[in-house]
Amino acid sequence: MYSKQENQQLKHEFWMAFAEKYPRKWILYDTKIKDFSFKFFVDNKKAQVQIAIESKNNDKRWAYFNQILALKNILEEEFIQDLIFQKDFTLENGKIISQIWVENKEIGYGNTNNWSEIFDFFYTKMNALELFYFEYDEFIKNIE
Repeated sequence: MYSKQENQQLKHEFWMAFAEKYPRKWILYDTKIKDFSFKFFVDNKKAQVQIAIESKNNDKRWAYFNQILALKNILEEEFIQDLIFQKDFTLENGKIISQIWVENKEIGYGNTNNWSEIFDFFYTKMNALELFYFEYDEFIKNIE
């Protein structure tokens, strides 16, 4: 078990090593859609690549979610498989968002031997989601 400070240092080293292995600019929050972002997540049990739709307006949040859901077959056949779609996902802080993600439950950042596998997972999955977004962003944005 790591102390809080050791855990923070390990996380810092993890993200620096990832940036060094894959030095590129990711879309993340630069989607041009308010409260619509791409995220990396890792803890000691799993790694995830996510699309998070966090609008406080449920109708707007669901509209973006449904736009992606309408493209689900294309997304899974041409870009990325094993996605999990959750229209209402409750975060630890109680906030409800819509989320689409893919995960690997076999790897965590606490074991530095897993880092290369996590980095490759992040790169492959996020790159696929970004390619999908670049191709279909106009459709996704068209919720009116």
